This record gives sequence, structure tokens and C-alpha cells, in this order.
Amino acid sequence: MTEVVETAPLLEPKDGIPAVVIDDAGLANAALHIASGTGPLALDTERASGFRYSSRAYLIQMRREGVGTILIDPIGISDFTPLQRAMVECEWILHAATQDLGCLTELGLEPTALFDTEHAGRLLGKPKVGLSSLLESELGVSLAKEHSAADWSTRPLPMEWLNYAALDVELLLELRETLIEQLARAERTHWAEQDFDYLAQWRPPGPRPDGWRRISGIHTLKKPQQLAIARDLWLARDEIAQSKDKAPGRVLPDAAIIDIASKDLKTERDVYRLDTLRNRNHKALSQRWWHVRQATIEG
Repeated sequence: MTEVVETAPLLEPKDGIPAVVIDDAGLANAALHIASGTGPLALDTERASGFRYSSRAYLIQMRREGVGTILIDPIGISDFTPLQRAMVECEWILHAATQDLGCLTELGLEPTALFDTEHAGRLLGKPKVGLSSLLESELGVSLAKEHSAADWSTRPLPMEWLNYAALDVELLLELRETLIEQLARAERTHWAEQDFDYLAQWRPPGPRPDGWRRISGIHTLKKPQQLAIARDLWLARDEIAQSKDKAPGRVLPDAAIIDIASKDLKTERDVYRLDTLRNRNHKALSQRWWHVRQATIEG
């Protein structure tokens, strides 16, 4: 005999925008609704890249047939187990899956099967495979992207941002159906299935031990001492950025690392005056950067 599980109604939308799930009780109820739906699950996340050191999710958007759209604020939620149980049997629909899987995995949310609309577009040879471009070319729908680079760690989240986020999953189900038909006609369904099986097992790699070599402009440094200064500045910046959960470039821009490593600086004041230390927050740590530079030279 099948157990009937009672679900509480989802919170009422405000101005047409789904209410945001903000706590464990709300998540448990949302998970029951997700489990009661049918078909694949459209899924997206919003992070704060460029603002925060971490790549954590600051908003999760979901949509499933029979359920509608659900928005989840993960910050105040401690247990995602009910949601993982509800999602484990679903095929996830993601766009550019590797951009979202890392922050979802951090929450214990892992797919068993997925469909990546961006990857499908690439397999079909589409000239533009961004979500906006695919929605326009395949469904004739224009999707605004004005909040894609916003600081999603902002609280409270503005209503216009939530509306933007909800729209990101509104049409993923329909887009998947269109791309599935095209893959079949192009006889590339098997290719896609193999690639999606691989993506379902993909997890983000750990930090690179030589990440400093990716400093923008590092190729302009020719002397070993300059490279050593750049490396030590990068390491010091990374330590501060991680402790403050700030994007490294907001602690010290790459251009400033190159300047401090390459210019003939005589005093800490010379560091402070660099044009590449663009704002007061950067300049506040000029003494730290000077000491790192001098310790490398003297060491």
C-alpha cells in the first residue's frame, strides 16, 4: 500500500514571483512538492562570482511539471537531505552544468542523470550556445541577462532579481524537448547520452597548486625575482581573500601584483601611490603588500 504524504501548500507568489524558501521546514515541504511532480527537473543557481571567494550558491531555482517554479535561499538552510532524496530520481536539466554542479555538490545535491542544454547546442553545431541565444534561436524568446553579474550574496534579494532568476528555469523544459528532437534527427542522441553520463559524474577539481601562474599579465615578468614576488603576493592575497570571503581581485587586482613585482619601488608609499591600487580598500593593505615584496627580495 502506497503511503500518502501530506504536503503543505507552497508559499503564495508575490507579484507573480514565487516566494523564496528560507528555512529547513520550508525546504522539507518544497522537497515533497518536487517529489510529487513529473518528468525532468529544470535547475539553475546564482552565485556571487567576482564578489566572493567561495563559489557557493546564493539562490537555487527549480521547476518541474505539476509543481511550478520554486526558489530556494540556501543560506539559512542546514539540511538538504530531503531535497536530495526528492531529486535523486529526476533527470536534471542544466545549462552549462559544470558551472552549477560544484556549488550544488557542496550542499550534498548530486545528480544521477542530467541533460545539459549548452552541451546539446554544441553537439548540434549551434553558432551561439548561451542560454539567451538558444532560447531566442530555438523558441523565439528573448531573455534579459542584466542581473547575471550581480552580487547574489546581497540580502534581501531585490524582487527584480528574483524575477530574473525565476525566468532562467521557466523555459528549460521546453528547450530540452526541442534539442532532444534535433539530436535525434542529427543522429547524435547516443553522443549526447554518453557526454551527459560523464557530466553526471563530474565534480570540480581541487585548487591548483600553481594558480599564481594564471595572474593576468604574468607573461610580462621576465626576471626570476619578479616572478617570485608575484607568486608571494598571490599567495598572500589568496589567504586574505579566503578569510574574508572576498573575490581575490577585490583584495588586490592582478594589475597591481604585476606593478608591485616589476616596478622600482623604494618605499611603502610608492606602493600606496600605484594607479592599479584603484580604491581605498586596495590601498588599505599597501603596507602588507610592501612587506611581502621586501621579504621576497631579502629572502
